[in-house]
This record gives sequence, C-alpha cells and structure tokens, in this order.
Amino acid sequence: MKSILPDQYEVEKQFNSRTDDFLSLHGVSKIMNSSNFRKQKGFSCFNLFKFIFLLVFTGKNLYRTLQFGADSGKPEKDAVYRFLNSFRYNWRKFLLILCSTIIKETIEPLTSSSRKNVLILDDSLYSRNRSKAVELLARVKDHVEHRYVRGFRMLTLGWSDGNTFLPVAFSLLSSQKERNRLCGIDPRIDKRTIGYKRRMESIKKSTEVMFDLLRQAQEYGIQARYLLFDSWFAFPSIICRVRQHRLHVICMLKSTKKILYTYKGEKFTLEAHYKELLKKPGKAKVLANAIVQIGEDSENNPVPARILFIRDRSRSKKWLALLSTDLELTDEEIIRTYGKRWNIEVFFKTTKSFLNLAKEFQGRSYDSMVAHTTIVFCRYIMLAMENRESKDPKTLGNLFYLCCDELQDISFAEAFQLILTILKNTVRKYLTITDCALQDLINGFISGLPAFLKGRLQLSHVYIGCCQLV
Repeated sequence: MKSILPDQYEVEKQFNSRTDDFLSLHGVSKIMNSSNFRKQKGFSCFNLFKFIFLLVFTGKNLYRTLQFGADSGKPEKDAVYRFLNSFRYNWRKFLLILCSTIIKETIEPLTSSSRKNVLILDDSLYSRNRSKAVELLARVKDHVEHRYVRGFRMLTLGWSDGNTFLPVAFSLLSSQKERNRLCGIDPRIDKRTIGYKRRMESIKKSTEVMFDLLRQAQEYGIQARYLLFDSWFAFPSIICRVRQHRLHVICMLKSTKKILYTYKGEKFTLEAHYKELLKKPGKAKVLANAIVQIGEDSENNPVPARILFIRDRSRSKKWLALLSTDLELTDEEIIRTYGKRWNIEVFFKTTKSFLNLAKEFQGRSYDSMVAHTTIVFCRYIMLAMENRESKDPKTLGNLFYLCCDELQDISFAEAFQLILTILKNTVRKYLTITDCALQDLINGFISGLPAFLKGRLQLSHVYIGCCQLV
C-alpha cells in the first residue's frame, strides 16, 4: 500500500528542482558515460557528481558533509576523493559535449541565424597561495595585485551569443619553465591516460594550448564566426593562425615597439600609425580607422585587418585600439561585437565569488582540481540557462541564492516528513487503530495545514482521499 508521504528521495523528485531539471534535460548521465566515467561498485559517477554539484547551493561544506556520510545516506569521503582524483575520466570531453548539446538543442533553434556568435578566450588566476604540495603548483603573475603568487593560470575558452555565455573548455596552466614549478608531475600516473595528457598540456606555452582548445571546440561542433581576446594574445602570428581555423578575430591591441603594422607600404608601430591618420573632428567615439596588413597566412598572402582608434574616457590614455580581420563590419559593429568579451569577466567573477572555484576543498592532485573546476563550470552553465529562460531579468548572483532557497525547501519537507512518520508509528504503537482510520487521521491533519505550508511541501496537488498508508 502506498504512503501519501513520499520517502526522502521521492520528495526530491516531486519538487520542481532546477538542478534535477537541468541534469535530466541535458542528459548529463549519458554524457558522463560517453566520457569514460565508469565505476564497478558503490555510488555511481552521476550520483557523486550530483552530490558535489549541489554542495554550494545547500550551503554545506564538503568536509563537514563527508563526516556524516555513512549515517545520512551520503557517499563516504573515500568514494568522493576517488571520484575526484581519477586520472581516467575525460572531463574535457564531458564539458565540450555538454556545451555542444545545449547550444545545438536549446539555444540555436530559438536564435536568429543572423546573430553573431563568438568564441571568447581569456585567462584568470587560479590561486592556491596557501598550498605547498599541490601537483604542478607554480609561481604565476597576479596581474591585479602585480605580484607573483602560488597557483595556476586558468586559460578558458567560452562561447556566447551575446545573451548567454557558456564555458566550453579550459586548461589549468602551470609554468613552462621548470624553475617556476614548485611541484612536479606525480610519477605514478599512467602515461597512456587522459590525466597524463592534461598534465603535459599544462606545461606547454599558453598560445599552443589556446589552439588545442580551439581545435577541440570546433571538432565537437561548437561554431562561431569570431574569436575575441584582449591585448595579451594580440600578436600578428596568433591572429594569422586563428584565420586558418576559419575564424575572424576581434581583439584589443597594445602599443609596443616590437609589433609593426604595414600601412601604405610602410611599417609603423601602433602609436606611430595613429599619428599618421587623419582624426575625426569633435567628440566622435571613433577617432580614426585604417586598413593595415599584419602578417602572412599559410599561403604567404598578407592578412588585411581594420584598426579602430577609439576615444578612451576612463583612463589616462587618449585612445584605445581595436583590430578586426572582418573588413565588412562597420565601426559600430566591431565595437558592439567586442563588447561581448565582457561576458567572460562576469563568468570569472561569478565562479569565484558565488560558486566556490578553488575554495570548496583543498585537493593536491592535478586531476582533482580539473574535476572540481569542471563541476563549478557546470554550476555556472545551469545558472546561465536559468537566466536565459527566466521571464524576469535576474543577475546570476540572485539566481544562485534562489536555487539555494529552493534546496532548503527540500530539507524542510524532509524534516516534516520525518515528524509525520514518527507520529504515525507512535499512534500505531499505543492505539489500536485500523489503517483506514489512521489514513483519515493523517489526511485530516494535512488538509488543515495552511496553504503556504502545503505549497512548500508540494502537498496541495496530492489527492489525499485516494492515497493509502503503507
């Protein structure tokens, strides 16, 4: 006979949880299976993934939660850390397939074909400044504090249609120079595994890793017309190489004497080039523009590009320079398209401030950091999709707190269920009562609950008179 009060796991299924909807809608379990996630016994990889995924929304600490794992039906510490430390799981493939599926099945069918989709490349500090024995830990430059700290450079490739940003791939870069690496590669790692390949990738030049990420994103069907990046990657050799991937480049330029641009047969630095151009009068946003040549493609042909000099109202400099290899774009379209690059800055801020990037636990293996970073990225993807589908505009921070509130409601429902279960057992123990009479007693109690409690408990839609107790 079926109880009107579902057990602990059925309560979660009855609730319209954003997390459950997201994971089931996009087939996360199947994607994990195709990315070499395998376990012979115990909790499945999907359940372990979901357990870690939910931690930040429930406001729980991983260490404290694992202390009560065996008693509360949660996985034990060893199971969680074996999952995170596995060097056989292909987290890169998992994230690429997930983003590709969302783009093709959810975003593109409802998006105009004329919209300019872009790929965005940038790096951010992955700080482990208090660590000493983390695998491949290195001294990296913090460009905000202008000092060296312990950690990694998190090189990230994202996709955006101007409305939604999705992080499609990343690499935690150590240092190419061995003297800057504080710890080496674990010698026990099988060199045939995906984990070892990720480690070798982390000590390559960032520009080489950049093209590995770009190539893999295109192989998994993540298409865009433009690649956006800031002045840290704006070198002629890189721009020409990106063109070989059938992508146009829109980037910020930095003024340096080492980079020259060909204009009317002569080579100029960026600053000298600006002085040669005729400026627009008044307070125009675009001060000047010109078509230059920046290098040669694979067939030794010069690569043309348009440079815009834009008035800078926020800094001491008088102008900023943007470059576009798409000569058909107007000045306004170049500026508007490059503005989409700000999405990745919002992404970095959200993952670090709200989603516990590099803060949730202190794993020492390189695999554990890759695994946890991927899970954090998936949390962001869920918030980004919720933000896209919401009828009213919300910041991702507000959506984060709304998701936390919803999962707290689930905990409230479980507590209420436990109270009624104890009440039911106590009545049966001390009173001689039939199941039908006990059914009527519980139904009458639930019917008398205030409407707001029924709403939180999801009991208003249950046909109480037709339900039966076990």
